[in-house]
Amino acid sequence: MTTSWGWIGPYLIVIILAILVGPLLATLPLFTHSFIPPLGMNAAQAVRLLADGICLFMIWLTAARARQDLDDDGKGQTFFRAILFPSAGLLIVLVASRAYDAHGIPVLGPPKQPLYNWLITGGLIGAATWLTFAWVRHADALTQAFAGPPRRRPVEEEAPADATEEAHAPVDEHTPTPARAAGTIVLRTGTAVPGTLGRYQVVKEIGRGAMGVVYLGKDPTIQRHVAIKTMRLDDIENEHELKEFRDRFFREAESTGRLSHPNIVTVYDAGEQDGLAYIAMEYLEGTLLSSYCQKTTILPAKQALQIVATVADALDYAHSQGVVHRDVKPPNIMLLKHRLVKVMDFGIAKMTSASKTQTSMILGTPRYMSPEQATGKEVDGRSDVFSLGVVLFELLTGERPFDAENMAALVIRIAKAPHAPLLKYRRDLPSRVQAIVDRALQKDIPNRYRHASDMAQDLRDVFQVMPR
Repeated sequence: MTTSWGWIGPYLIVIILAILVGPLLATLPLFTHSFIPPLGMNAAQAVRLLADGICLFMIWLTAARARQDLDDDGKGQTFFRAILFPSAGLLIVLVASRAYDAHGIPVLGPPKQPLYNWLITGGLIGAATWLTFAWVRHADALTQAFAGPPRRRPVEEEAPADATEEAHAPVDEHTPTPARAAGTIVLRTGTAVPGTLGRYQVVKEIGRGAMGVVYLGKDPTIQRHVAIKTMRLDDIENEHELKEFRDRFFREAESTGRLSHPNIVTVYDAGEQDGLAYIAMEYLEGTLLSSYCQKTTILPAKQALQIVATVADALDYAHSQGVVHRDVKPPNIMLLKHRLVKVMDFGIAKMTSASKTQTSMILGTPRYMSPEQATGKEVDGRSDVFSLGVVLFELLTGERPFDAENMAALVIRIAKAPHAPLLKYRRDLPSRVQAIVDRALQKDIPNRYRHASDMAQDLRDVFQVMPR
């Protein structure tokens, strides 16, 4: 996240003024000749005390503001965010000790008394322990920060699984540089890709996902970059199946293309060329939500609830337009700059299925499927609500509510087994968060949230009363 640090100037000015003006005022006869009986000190000492207090308070405020502006990126910013408060605490104890030694506070007794020594020693040990713990806990984030800048990707997809396994196709960061020749890009690996798809110029391959190859494209008319997802049509040998796929592909592309929502990736175009069906959509640069689903990188609870509430609103809008996502999962949710949330790949699971045999076909990513989806039944918007409940559970805990060694066992767990209580992993969360997760993960469809917007409202009711 891009952060503006212009606010730090006024904070530093206040600290410097307190350091300089406090001792200056303390030398004035008005203060040196005045005595404050309740405090057992003259006004000059009180002025110094006030100036020191302002400095210490501003140090803490500076740390709090900086922590608020730093984003949890799982790397350097996460590390510095974690050590800000313990570092500020250690600095405050040291400054307070020096100030007390310098001019003392009679009402508290002379410096170096046993109680003073115990307080300062305890403060130093406590702050140092806190800082050490924060450092060790987030050492992985610091290591990742020095490993290099985060890799930016428009999308990352997991292929819909069949009855036996879940496939994952990450974007390859070592994609070979293409060389153009007669309207075709020939990669050094020997794989040929088109030089253009429709009106879009193909710039390079940026990944492989559920539908097939994903390209970075450019619309030369308005100089806009797009992500182009493709699927091969020549893999479909049966003419009847090919016709059925074309019909479904363009029908789904049309329905998703009608979606216009600030938190849903925009679909610009769809077409067919040289045995490839393709969809051109908004090119995004950000961080996939899956980056924050590990225990070492989980987001603050309030931010996690806000993200899921935003996704729920986007899903509710899509459902109102007759579009079910079918594959809600962290890799299909991206965080852009300024914490803008984008939900990707609406209808992709259904499009992909059109080119495959429908017998025993299960659409979606197994660990995030609803019970009805896992058992091959018809789904509606409440299936997306269940999947979003799984995402919320994982985002808050770094654990999945359903897991198994094989597909058959996983389907049984999703359909029959209860999920682990959320508060088992996060005792710090309000009990109402547990209730929201429980309702979203109900096996029986009527017991779930009827609308995703209801889930969003419950989440907002919770995080609005949570402390910052």
